[in-house]
Amino acid sequence: MIQVIITRQNGNYKSFICSGHADFQPDRGFGRFLRPQGDVVCAGVSAIVINTVNCLQDLLHEDIGCDYDSEEGGLITCAFRSIPTHEASLLIDSMIHGLEWIRSEYGERYLKFEIEEV
Repeated sequence: MIQVIITRQNGNYKSFICSGHADFQPDRGFGRFLRPQGDVVCAGVSAIVINTVNCLQDLLHEDIGCDYDSEEGGLITCAFRSIPTHEASLLIDSMIHGLEWIRSEYGERYLKFEIEEV
């Protein structure tokens, strides 16, 4: 299962952590043309989270610290070093929206996330 934990402090985003693997296996009964090529849930979550980090750094130049470890359970961590801008908060909101959509399509068995106030 992939787990995403997003923290907020005083109403502002502070950090997010994404870890784990979904191990999603699509139903093989869709016909001979569908051949599972990998875990689409992991791929979707990774694309959303990594794109969010890239946009925070490259487009908005937010002061964040990030770390990636694809070997140990697919870990991505990101922490704001200062209060995020309004635009950065919108990007995090967009990330949450995308994760909610994936969870609604594939279920909490593969993706769990929470928003914590610290």
